[in-house]
Amino acid sequence: MHNWFQKLFKSTQREQEVTKNSSSLNVSSTTSSASALGSPSTSSPSKLLQSQSVLNSRSRWSRKYDVFVCHSSVDSDSEEAGRLVSFLEASPHGLRCFLRQRDDTPGGAIPTELCEALQNSHLWALLITPNFLQDEWCMYMMHQALAEAPMSARIIPLRQNLSHTQYPQELKFYYYIDLSFNSDRGYSRISRTVLKYLEDLAKSEKTRDCNMDSSGKGLSEENSTKKTS
Repeated sequence: MHNWFQKLFKSTQREQEVTKNSSSLNVSSTTSSASALGSPSTSSPSKLLQSQSVLNSRSRWSRKYDVFVCHSSVDSDSEEAGRLVSFLEASPHGLRCFLRQRDDTPGGAIPTELCEALQNSHLWALLITPNFLQDEWCMYMMHQALAEAPMSARIIPLRQNLSHTQYPQELKFYYYIDLSFNSDRGYSRISRTVLKYLEDLAKSEKTRDCNMDSSGKGLSEENSTKKTS
């Protein structure tokens, strides 16, 4: 009877230890999951505010479009351009894109509309494919962009299904994004490029405002000194 009671006691102890260890593992797992998924981090709100500040800057709204997307009229290229624009215009950033097949005016003068859209866009994404090189309007717009801002970061060449020998010599000094193997990854890089450009615009705007404030204060102090003397 004594031996039976000892066995029962030891069995109960083992069950309690197993339960305790299981509870600690669950707590640890829950904690690590919460850490990975994250309660709202302290940096998230600041990043959100910074992003909103960039998107609401006066410099950004000085032009009608953030990105002018130039592509050939071949169906496959039009579909690729449509997917890119859908990605860029989606939340959270909601970039403003010009897409010819959607945004031009039916019956309008094509050269005039394209040139106006080009001038009213911060950046120009050129979807360069073999079809692009055969499209007179695409080549025309590429040269217009080069004339508008030569050697500028405003031009974003997007290479797709194109060999190195086919790549336009006019763009050989520009950094391009290859969409041939992973379009989604390329779209993300385009989005980051656009946002970085808009961020730099907002910083320049803020610097100009600070300089104007400083010069204004200096003039005010100088006038005050003259009056007192």
